[in-house]
Amino acid sequence: MSTKKNGVDQQLIRDLATILDETNLTEIEVEQDDLRIRVSRTPAAVQGYAPAPYAAAPAPAAPAVAAPVAAAPAAADTSKNAVPSPMVGTAYLSPAPDAKPFIEVGQKVKEGQTLLIIEAMKTMNQIPSPRAGTVVAILCEDAQPVEYGEPLVVIE
Repeated sequence: MSTKKNGVDQQLIRDLATILDETNLTEIEVEQDDLRIRVSRTPAAVQGYAPAPYAAAPAPAAPAVAAPVAAAPAAADTSKNAVPSPMVGTAYLSPAPDAKPFIEVGQKVKEGQTLLIIEAMKTMNQIPSPRAGTVVAILCEDAQPVEYGEPLVVIE
């Protein structure tokens, strides 16, 4: 009935992948007895993640600001130096509504320094900087919903 290899029900995995495609979900997890299977659709190369809406967004803004030359390198840097969201949730730029933001554009950050918080399932998750550098862009707004793999901050 189902193909099993090393105790894993391959047909169940195929069915879960089909459900992901049909429902446009990014992740699904099923638990049966002592077996837990999670199937996740990872955005194309999270390290160099640059979905079309984010790559295209600076282009229309460039003529309005009259700085098309400055907008093109920012788009290239975004895909290369962006810190992706490790989870789905709500991004907060400061530890409290009336508090100073964790980071600002132009600020130097250390590896491991908190960049922002993502609330997921009523848990506040601090998002650390993966490297030292300078914050060149903050790509999300305070209290904005974010997706897994979505670029949040650009650090050069």
